[in-house]
This record gives sequence, structure tokens and C-alpha cells, in this order.
Amino acid sequence: MLGIELTPEHPLDRLVDLGTAAETAGYDTVFVSSHYNNRSPFAVLSRLAAATDEIRLGPGVVNPLERHPVTLAGEVATVAEASDGRAVFGIGPGDPSTLGNLGLADDRGLRPVLEAFKVAQRLWDGERVTHDGTFEATDAGLNFDVPTPIPTYVGGEGPHMCKMAAKHADGLLYNGSHPADLEWAREQVADGLDDRLDGLGAFDLAAYASVSVADDGEAAREAARPPVAFIAAGSPPPVLKRHGIDADRADDIGAAISAGDFSDAFDRVTPAMIDAFCAAGTVDEVADRLAAVLEYADSVVVGSPLGPDLDAAIDLAAEAHERAQE
Repeated sequence: MLGIELTPEHPLDRLVDLGTAAETAGYDTVFVSSHYNNRSPFAVLSRLAAATDEIRLGPGVVNPLERHPVTLAGEVATVAEASDGRAVFGIGPGDPSTLGNLGLADDRGLRPVLEAFKVAQRLWDGERVTHDGTFEATDAGLNFDVPTPIPTYVGGEGPHMCKMAAKHADGLLYNGSHPADLEWAREQVADGLDDRLDGLGAFDLAAYASVSVADDGEAAREAARPPVAFIAAGSPPPVLKRHGIDADRADDIGAAISAGDFSDAFDRVTPAMIDAFCAAGTVDEVADRLAAVLEYADSVVVGSPLGPDLDAAIDLAAEAHERAQE
């Protein structure tokens, strides 16, 4: 898979233009990120379903806390119907910085994610579902036929989430762009694959990599500050320690994001954070980083910011990925 993440911080018409450009450039999957303070990923996906022909489409990633999981299953199923079966389901525990604004940060965990996509799969198969766990449903069902299968990718970085994805899902969207992180993720996935459920196909460990690429390498690194701030704020202590990142500084960034003081958060991003959490630079520099990542990952999703010039970055990132595979 060569995927791309689009962040709905832009108007819908702009996102449709970017998504169709990605299809032309050879990407095979578009993931649209989901945060309450941006536009609806499902509105974007609906528009993209009408504007594209072959590229797979899905949220990347939604969480089962902001929407009831049965409703979430219906929304993904609608994307599948609108796109003639091109849907993919990216689901994870959610971003702690923005979920904190909704009083949901303490509800994050593995169990809600697992229960949500297991119930979704049953609903897509036409079952009526009664469930009593991290959420409740009584004789719930969808009133339309769903084009299946819909591949499920779990977004997560913790060891238990990685292992759960390997056991139960089609893939893992591991939020990392550094080979050391993907090497660690591969070890967790290997443990989970030992218990992989019968009947599931091949597993895809996808590096959901923040990428910032431009002809001007320094401009690319500067453009990386916003997504790196979110990644640093959400990274668990072991990841910060792996890269020598000051945990207190990462906490300060998270506090600034939660307060809506984004300029302060982005200013606190250090060069070491950019090195750890983004493949940033020229095409050659990004290609070298992606080649190192692909020593451990099966595939790549190039994520925000893509670069200082989004239109150019879509093509440049695809070129970097092609060079990485040579």
C-alpha cells in the first residue's frame, strides 16, 4: 500500500482536488483524519467517492468515543456503498489532546477499539447485534446492504494495541516515521501474529509516517512543526525516551494544543522532535528515510504535513516512495 493522509483543515473542494491528484499520482488509499475541530472526515470521503474511480477511501483514524460505534459502522458502510466497495476502516483510540477537550481522554483504550470494529464487521455482514461492553447496543442493524469486505486498520502505537491489531485486524497504522520505531513495532506485531485468528488474510504493518518534502529541505522541516507537535504531545514516555525527547517539553506542547494555543505549541517543537517524528527534507532525504522505514514496515501512508506546497508534495512524496523501493 502507498497511502496518503488528508487532513480536513482545508475546505472540501480543496480536499477533493488533493484526493484526485493523489489518485493520479499513483496512491492506492486515501485516509482522511478525524478531529472534532476539523471538518467531518465522512463529508470529505463522500465527496471523494464521487470524484475518484479506483483509490480506496476511509477515515484515518476515527475513534469509538466521539460517535457511537454502531453509528460509526453505518458511516463507514455508507462510504463503501458510495465508492462501490472501495472503503477501508481506520480506527484507533483517538488523539488525547483533542479528546481531553471533550472529557473523553480517560476513556481511551484497547477494548473500545476492538469491540467497535468487531461489532462493525458483524453489522456489515447483515447481522443484528446486541452488545454489552464498553458500549451498549440492542438488536441494532443496518437497513442496507454493505459492499464487503472492508479492510480494518487499527491506529495505535502501544504494545498491546500493536499485538491486538496483528491478531484481529487487517493492518496496523503505526504512527511513526523513524526506523527505530518501526523496528520496535515489527517486534510487537510478530508477537501478535503468533495468535492471529484463522481466516484472516495477510497482515499489513503500515508506517503512518509524517512526511514533509520539498525542493527546499529547510522549508520542508519548518512545515513539519504542526504535525510533529501533535505527535510529540501524544507519544508515550517509552517513545520519547527512545529518541531522547524531553517528556516535560512534550507535556507542555500537549497543554498548549489543548488550550488552543497552537502557535506556542508549534514554537516548542525542537529539531530533535522533527528528526524523530517526521521524514522531512528533499526528495532524496525523504527517500532515504522511507527506505530505512521499509526495512521493517510492509507499506507506507504519507501523512501531514506532506510539505510546504501540498500540490507539489503529493507528487514529490510519491517520487520519494518510488526511489525508496529501488
